[in-house]
Amino acid sequence: MKDIVHTDDAPAAVGAYSQATATDDLVFTAGQIPLTPDGDLLDDAPVAEQTEQALENVAAVLEEAGAGMDDVLKVTVFLDDIDDFDAMNDTYAGFFDEAPPARSAVGVDALPKGVAVEIEAVAVR
Repeated sequence: MKDIVHTDDAPAAVGAYSQATATDDLVFTAGQIPLTPDGDLLDDAPVAEQTEQALENVAAVLEEAGAGMDDVLKVTVFLDDIDDFDAMNDTYAGFFDEAPPARSAVGVDALPKGVAVEIEAVAVR
């Protein structure tokens, strides 16, 4: 059975997708960009700030699904400039203090709305 997850504490989906979907045991978030729940796009902010907002969005969606950042098994980070990896990683590390999840970081040509970073996660609940 598939549950659809929605929270007002993260940006609303801007297309034909859900903020997350979940089964009895797993939560799959959609990619989260640095868009505040109020609709402010942080596309001109430094990568560290964009990463923080994207991860706060991931955390809010997971909380609504009954999971948390400590429950994350896998994260995928998309960067429009792989040279921003260190700035992203410094901020990212603060969200996963102990036993960080598996992670992939991928350089891509472009991201939605011209942002520098998009982050998705898979968690257990």
